[in-house]
Amino acid sequence: MNSFLHQFSLAAPQFAIIALGFMLVRFARCPKKYADLLTRFVFLGALPAMLFRLMSNLSHLPPVDTRLLLAYFGSCLIVFTLGRITSRRLFQLDGTAQSVFALGGVFSNNVLLGIPLATAAFGTVAMPTVALVLVFNALTLWTLVTVSVEWAIHGEFSLAGIGKTAFSVATNPVVASIVSGTVFGLLSFTIPSLVDVPLSMLAQTAAPLALLALGMGLADYGVRASWPQSLAICGFKLVLQPLIVWLLARMLGLPHLETQVVVLLAALPVGVNVYLMAKQFRTMEAPVASSLILSAVFAAISVPLILALLGAPNS
Repeated sequence: MNSFLHQFSLAAPQFAIIALGFMLVRFARCPKKYADLLTRFVFLGALPAMLFRLMSNLSHLPPVDTRLLLAYFGSCLIVFTLGRITSRRLFQLDGTAQSVFALGGVFSNNVLLGIPLATAAFGTVAMPTVALVLVFNALTLWTLVTVSVEWAIHGEFSLAGIGKTAFSVATNPVVASIVSGTVFGLLSFTIPSLVDVPLSMLAQTAAPLALLALGMGLADYGVRASWPQSLAICGFKLVLQPLIVWLLARMLGLPHLETQVVVLLAALPVGVNVYLMAKQFRTMEAPVASSLILSAVFAAISVPLILALLGAPNS
């Protein structure tokens, strides 16, 4: 119990900033354009600066066991498959809706919430693990759901669609900063102080502004519709996926830190990208929107609990 309370006290400030962002838009009537501008700044400036600076110091960070990708994305494939089966049998959804439902059970908010929480719980030593998941996350999961939807509609998948997804991921500022920073670090280059000092100052704003932007973004969604489906998505995302990641990590014999970090990433709330996919295919928009809010609320309790069970270093 003491361990849970300690982890809750560590995670509470992160979720408090999310709540502040939510209230600024929902109750203080902060214009949506400001939320959009903040989100753009976080994705185009603050987070890339932080990730590039961290990864450029790669030679001084502990090595990462790349088998963590098997644990994390193996769980995504298992949970995605179970999500499709469950949504068909329990809610009688069609193939496209099944795919979006299943994506909600595996697509975490790894950027805006995962980076600040992992840093708070484990420190910068966790960043190589987080970065490795981030590089492959969007490409792998968007490809998975694209193939699933294309197959449901046409009985085949489109290579053009997968190519478009790959290009979008490759040009993503977050992914680009990780890759370029890693190359910079592996070549043992040093950032000149004239550049490093402002980059460091910019990087320090990344975590709080990312959380604030997340809260402001969540204010766009409601929780009035399709509660059974929304709660089911939350169950897959917050309970089933971290459990399966943990089991796979144990089977693979992953080191303790990698296990803790990938389970934390799997235990995060539903990512906003799932709603974008629902909008793109014009299905499951209301349940997914509800699951964004509900999973964020539930995660304020479930994430500290999981960190305590994992024996996080600050517990």
